[in-house]
Formats: sequence, C-alpha cells, structure tokens
Amino acid sequence: MTPGQIALRALIVGFIVVLLFITGFAYTTLLERKVLARLQHRVGPNRAGYIPIPTRGGKERKFLAGIMQPAADAVKLFFKEDITPGRVDWYIYNLAPMLAVIPAILITAVIPLAGKVPGLVPDPYNYFAVAPGLNVAVLFVLAITSIGVYGVVLAGWASNSKYAILGGIRASAQMISYELAMGLSVLIPIMLSGSMDLGEIVEAQKGFWYVLQVPAAFIFSIAVLAELQRAPFDLLEAEQELSAGFNVEYGGMRFGMFFMAEYMKMASLSAIAATLFFGGYLGPFVDQVPALGFLYLTIKIIVGLLLMIWIRATFPRLRYDQLMNFGWKVLLPVSVMNFVIMAIVLVLQEEGALQPLVNTMVGLFGG
Repeated sequence: MTPGQIALRALIVGFIVVLLFITGFAYTTLLERKVLARLQHRVGPNRAGYIPIPTRGGKERKFLAGIMQPAADAVKLFFKEDITPGRVDWYIYNLAPMLAVIPAILITAVIPLAGKVPGLVPDPYNYFAVAPGLNVAVLFVLAITSIGVYGVVLAGWASNSKYAILGGIRASAQMISYELAMGLSVLIPIMLSGSMDLGEIVEAQKGFWYVLQVPAAFIFSIAVLAELQRAPFDLLEAEQELSAGFNVEYGGMRFGMFFMAEYMKMASLSAIAATLFFGGYLGPFVDQVPALGFLYLTIKIIVGLLLMIWIRATFPRLRYDQLMNFGWKVLLPVSVMNFVIMAIVLVLQEEGALQPLVNTMVGLFGG
C-alpha cells in the first residue's frame, strides 16, 4: 500500500472505531444503571423506549425496556441551559472538557481489534487496528492516559471556584500516584513478550495468558480504577466534601463531555487490560476465522465493564488518606517487588540457570 492509501485506511477505520466507541459509551451508561439496579434491588430505566410483546393474559411485556434512555439523556444535555460562571478563564474552561475526551478516543488507535482478517489488514501487518505496527504502542497508551490529568486539573483551576480547584488538585495527586504502579505492572507483559507492540503482546499469549502473572494483573486492575476515578477511588467527586468536585461549575454538553470521557475510558482501558493480560482478541478457532477476534475482544471488554460496575455497587468509598497510603505504601512497593522478581526469573531463564536452581530447591525442601 502507498502512504496515501495507508492514511486513507487509517482515517476510515478510525472514524468507524470512534463511532462505535461513542455509541458504546451511551449504552455503557444504560448497562451500568441496569446492573446497579439489579444488584441493589432497585428499578432501573424502563420507560424511555421498549419493544411491546403481547402475552397470553392480555398484558403486554416490555422487552428491552429503557433502550432509548441514552438518547433521552443526550437530548436533555443538548438542550439544557449551559451557563458560564463569571470570571472563569474562558479558553481553558472550554478546553478542559476536550482534554478529557480526546485522550479517551486516542487510546483506541493502537488497540489490536482482531487478527489478520483477509481484506482488512494490509500485508506488512499481522493484526487489525487503526494504527497497527506501532513498536512503542505501550508508551503511547501511557502517555495519552497521562494527558487526562490536565483536563481534570485545568477544569478545576479555570472554573474560579474553591470547590472545583480542590477537586482538581486531589484528582491530579490521585491519578499521578496510581500511574506509577500502573506503569510498573505494564512492564511485566513487555518483559514476557519482548515487545511494546500490543499486537505482538497478544500473539505472545497464544501459549498462556499473562493474567497468570496474578500480581501484575491485579495491580493494573486497581490502578485502572484509580485512573478512572471510579469507586472506591472516586474521592475527587466526593459530594459530601467537594460538592461534585472539579466539574461542579460545568453544565450542559460541557459537563456531558466529562461524563463521556469517563465511560469511554472505561471501555478503552478494559480493552487495554484484555490486550495485556487476557489474550486480547485470542479465543477458540480464531486462527481459522480471524474475524472472531472482534467478538472475543468485545466479550472481554463487556466483562471488564461489568466488573467495574460490580465493584462500584459493592465497596464503600475510601478516605483520601487511605487512598494515598494504599497507593504509595502498598501498591507501589508490591509492584516494584513483583517487577524485580520477574526480571530476575527471566534473566535466570535466559541464562539457563532457572531449571537447575528449581531442581536444587526441590531437592533441599522436598527430600
């Protein structure tokens, strides 16, 4: 393919993927409200749109009740009065929601969505993605997720509100603290696969999924919740303390963009977690039918979303001192120790000294 054809393909595929993620964001909100309602024995959205199915007793059954709730919410946000408070920094105040949404979309560019699907994947590449073959894809993901901090802290600062600036400062401290542990946990799949290309990391998991390296997968999952400011790490939006946090002065679609960013990052980071630790698009018969990769990755993303919703419904919110202590005094030391031990094991394996050492240990303690 010529450079122009590659660029055109990236634009078309990127547009389709972004459209799918934006639509998915809308229905992720419905999924969360429905699942939370079931878990907490409440009634979820069941009025805005449904498919009537007549029953034998004459009473109609409402199939997919609430299916149009995301559309109703979007219409409400579009027509809701959007007030700009006085004395805000107008440019940064309007830029901050974009800095929250754009990174959530950019992450999807390097996620391998399927294997080498005939007709969809150019010859030099072995997997389907918006931007395949990026040999520093993991660094790209870490860099882009870090930009989200600016959207949060600048929104608080530009709002000219004490509550908003406190929420923004707390959010930036939380996100930066947990990004350290996240970065160290991401190094484990890189070391095991010998590559920072997400497609090669997925292919290297054909023998076993890296979730078997339980500490790294567990640390990454916790750090993702803190990065998303999801319960029990949603201290930046603790209503009883900060009056909804950094976005308290936003309304209408500008508030909706922060809302959109959270749910889009939920889907994006679930896809990253699936790619790094759960085999990505790999699954039964995917070698014979590469298009099945789309289905397997979608299922893994939905499972990740359900797990986040379950945690929100189950665990209480931490105090801020507990959150910071856990990040710096527990999660970071454990991730450093796990990284060092894994590096030593891999070096011993490459030098051919691991198996003799294991045999010696078994002889000492087993016999």
